Order: sequence, then C-alpha cells, then structure tokens
Amino acid sequence: MSVFAGRDGFVASEAGPAAHYGNPVGEQRALAAGRAVVELGLGVVTISGPDRLSWLNSITSQLLTGLAPGASTETLVLDQSGRVEHAARVVDDGEVTWLLTEPTDAAPLAAWLDSMRFMLRVEVADRSADLVTLGRFDGSAAPDDVVVEWVDPWSSVTPGGWGYAALEAHPGSDWTLRIDVVTPDTAVALAESGAPVAGLLAFEALRIAAWRPVLADVDERTIPHELDWLRSAVHLSKGCYRGQETVAKVHNLGHPPRRVVMLHLDGSDGVLPVPGTAVELDGKDVGRLTASALHHELGPIGLAVVKRSLDPAATLTLTVDDVVVTAAQETIVPPEAGATANVPRLPRLGAVRRS
Repeated sequence: MSVFAGRDGFVASEAGPAAHYGNPVGEQRALAAGRAVVELGLGVVTISGPDRLSWLNSITSQLLTGLAPGASTETLVLDQSGRVEHAARVVDDGEVTWLLTEPTDAAPLAAWLDSMRFMLRVEVADRSADLVTLGRFDGSAAPDDVVVEWVDPWSSVTPGGWGYAALEAHPGSDWTLRIDVVTPDTAVALAESGAPVAGLLAFEALRIAAWRPVLADVDERTIPHELDWLRSAVHLSKGCYRGQETVAKVHNLGHPPRRVVMLHLDGSDGVLPVPGTAVELDGKDVGRLTASALHHELGPIGLAVVKRSLDPAATLTLTVDDVVVTAAQETIVPPEAGATANVPRLPRLGAVRRS
C-alpha cells in the first residue's frame, strides 16, 4: 500500500501509488512547476561487486564502463534481433549500481541478470519491496536522507547517442526529472509533513508531452529507433552486445519499420482512448496507442507507434466503444529516420554506365 494513502483525495492506481488526489490537472501544474512530488512506484534492482559495470556494459546497450559515482544514464536489454526486452535507469554510487525500472519488470530483469552472471564477481538483488521512488522536477527540494538519486538524461542527446527528432524546440529539452530512492520511513515522514503531492496521471501527461519513452510504450516488436530511444539509452560506438548488429544496421543502412508520433486527440466527446487502442486511417489499422493523458495546456494527447510510411499530415482516428476520436499527428521520429551512413549505390555487375 502507498505511504501516501492517508492523504486527502487519494485515489489509487492499479500499480498502487496515487493515480490522483482529486485534482489531476492542478497536480500536474504543481508537479511541472517543481512544487510537488509524485510517488512513482518503480522497481529497484541493485548490482554489487567489482565487475558490475564492465559486466553490465557487455550485455546492455549503453556505455557503462567508467561511469562516475553519482552519474546517471539509461540502458536497454535487447534480444538477438534488437527488440527491447528490458529498460533501466542507471546510477552507480561507487559501490553499487542501481537500476530503476517499471514495477512489473523488476523481478524479470533481476532474474535475467542473475542468469547472466556466469563466473563474474557480481550480485543481483531485487530491492523493490524495501524502497520507495519519488519523482520531482527542478524547483522542488530533495527529500531528507535520499539513498540514491537518478537524474534523467532525456533533456539532450547523450554522448554516443543519436536523436531522430528535430533538435530545435525539442519538448524534452525542458524535462528535468529527478528520481529519489528513499526508505519507507523517509517517505512516511514526507507524506505526514503535508508536502504537496501529485499522482501518476499528472506525471504521465508531462511524460507524453516531453516525448519521453518508457517500457510501457514497448511491444514484442519494438526496436529502440522507433521510440527515438537512441537519444538517451544507446551508445552507437561502444562495441558488441546482444542486438547491437540490428541497432547499427537499421541506424546506418535502413529505416525503422515503425515510428512514434504524438497525437493531439479531439476531446469534444470527453472520451480519452486507452493504451492499446488501434490507430486507423480510412478504416485501416496503421498503428497503436501506447499512452494517453489530459495535459494541462495541450488538452488530450497521446503517443502512438505507427507505420513508417504513414503520411505525417494524415488525420487519424481511434474508436472507443462507438465513439470515433480524430487525431492530428506531431512527428517525433520522421519517416526518413535511419540510413545515416549515406552509402552510395553501386552499379549492378555488368551494367553499362551512361554519360
């Protein structure tokens, strides 16, 4: 149960933390302005031992060797075909590497990591039940006695990464999320102090508006390029790891088969499509909604993964029960993303070159 359950207006989400406290839009404004904190309910996995960073570097997408104590980054676990299996926010305190992931992914991630230890000097532990994760934005003070803090790198393209979205006026440039890992006692003290709090609905709206991908946007086919995740979670020149060949091939020579867009949803009927809703053009399925929320300035918005070939100017529809909701696209990953190597086409063997 959430330590904030006693606060006035508390309405629980399916994951346990508050969905809201009675005023999602007001909470969203306070959270964005750095006047509130949000209980995120993330999973926490720790890795200890002298081989932890070099080992994690060899099996995930980010360059982690030499990660300085206190520095934050993000990494992905990919399958052999480059599809995303796990995602983790990473910070090392000099003795332990901390991985923050979605609550349902902590146990699977810890189990997979444990299976990959072999003879290396590492120990993996799922600490999710022992700790609380609190999110806040610049302007808010850190709680007392923070165990470790993760600073989101999403505001700019990280070293070794690549951004497919336009660099000018990227909405993520103002994304200043910090996640504080604290003990339950510290969280209880904060809850009892009367400090302003926001729910997950407020956080989700801000995340969507910043085009910030998380594991909830992933399905069984997702590769990092489709969500513009090379921006913060992939190092393109770090060397081999599982799935690296696909990452390099798509980025250098090909195009991601799908791409993420932000949808501006028509709110005239007061209907907000839920994640998983099919996105259609002229009655044909062209993608799926991965997230949706009511933003305090933009109104109803969502993220959707659509076919690469989809016309960016096309008006889309989503059907909720018998209500058809129209949606305008805002391009995040453009159709031409990828093929960065600009390899010249070679003439076919035996072809005659004409002047």
